[in-house]
Amino acid sequence: MKQLRISLLALVLGATFSSFGQDETDEYLEFNDRKNVVHGVYLGLDLGVGEIDGEPSYTGGIKVAYVANQQFEVGFAGTFLYSQQDLFNNTLSRNEDLIGAYGGLHLEPIFFSKKRVNLSFPLLLGAGAVGYIENNFHDEEFEEELTEDDVDVVFVAEPGVSALFNISRYLQLEAGVKYRFSSRIELPPTRTTRINGFSAGIGVKVGIFNMGRNRYKKNVQ
Repeated sequence: MKQLRISLLALVLGATFSSFGQDETDEYLEFNDRKNVVHGVYLGLDLGVGEIDGEPSYTGGIKVAYVANQQFEVGFAGTFLYSQQDLFNNTLSRNEDLIGAYGGLHLEPIFFSKKRVNLSFPLLLGAGAVGYIENNFHDEEFEEELTEDDVDVVFVAEPGVSALFNISRYLQLEAGVKYRFSSRIELPPTRTTRINGFSAGIGVKVGIFNMGRNRYKKNVQ
């Protein structure tokens, strides 16, 4: 009888300690299997070609953005614009091209972010200035001086669609198309009243796109 009691006591104690051990293991696994928010930051550069009023245009851009969970970007974007309008200015008796610069808020939702190739829809909302310059670049003594009367303020909304190629954790390439909507400008010569137009471009993003990545991805049974 005494041996039976000792055996039952040992069985109960063993089951109790086993239950405690299992509870501790479950808590540890639940803690390490949490879903972290993945942060990222990057610097981006891009080049584009398009048209304004049927004439060729060229752009160069820069972006600085924060990436949340590899699914949404928010930051600042700036663009330099040049277009070969070749308009004749009667007042100055010369042919002129259009230049401009604008920048503002950059927003970009990203889809299929876990794939090698992602789809995104960038949007730039901002403001800048445009003006005309003489296109006599072959003259070595050419030196353009713009005054406040030679430029006009412009507001811009530029949505687009892009394909993003994940090369590594630190490098991403992009290619896409955009359409630029602008407010009205009033500058002589007056043929160009808006800088609306399509553009296609390529770019590179350098940074860290998945800081704080959770390394505990699988449950340990």
